[in-house]
Amino acid sequence: MTNTVLLAEDDRAIRHALERALTLEGYRVTSVSDGVEALAAIHREHPDVIVLDVMMPGVDGIQVCRVLRAEGDRTPILMLTARVETADRIEGLDAGADDYVAKPFDVEEVFARLRALLRRVAPVPEPTTEGTVFDATLAVADLRLDPSARRVWRGGTELELTRTEFDLLELLARNAGIVLDHGTIYSRIWGYDFGPGSKNLAVYIGYLRRKVDQTGLTPLIHTVRGVGYTLREE
Repeated sequence: MTNTVLLAEDDRAIRHALERALTLEGYRVTSVSDGVEALAAIHREHPDVIVLDVMMPGVDGIQVCRVLRAEGDRTPILMLTARVETADRIEGLDAGADDYVAKPFDVEEVFARLRALLRRVAPVPEPTTEGTVFDATLAVADLRLDPSARRVWRGGTELELTRTEFDLLELLARNAGIVLDHGTIYSRIWGYDFGPGSKNLAVYIGYLRRKVDQTGLTPLIHTVRGVGYTLREE
């Protein structure tokens, strides 16, 4: 099945080049030049994945992202940005973006990140007459995850996690007590390694800690300095 992409980019040259590259890669692409058109096209066409330029006239990419998430739209969003400071990346992630690519970018990197985003939202196969093994509930101390329903509880309280936060917590829970290095986590969650200078993983670990290890609760997410992260009860 052909995946559909909504591309919003105000730079005509970049928009046309990326639209052509995505089409040749096998995607069905709708391209627009600003945030207002992007929202209208998304509401009309319900694409499988969205590629948003951050800096667009009128309604920018950050605002588009916030509107969609406020509406409950969980379509994966890849941000394109010339702003590479950590604070700028965090702003996009806080707005609900799933990933970002810094300009100038290699189109093969865009393809890889889109494939990773689409894998994470691929539908679960229906049960067959031969039987299907379903995910069991995962539990570490008083933390409980239901992978099939993508729900999480700490004690008796359900936690609201974004798609990436849930994927990261599930990975840690399935490997409870094991220290996962940065490269392994990047490969499993994002489909590629951002490299040693990336702050993406640290940002998401911070998000998870604020939700999972709230004040007064026993910390479950631990940093092993120079190696990676683990989920365990002390």
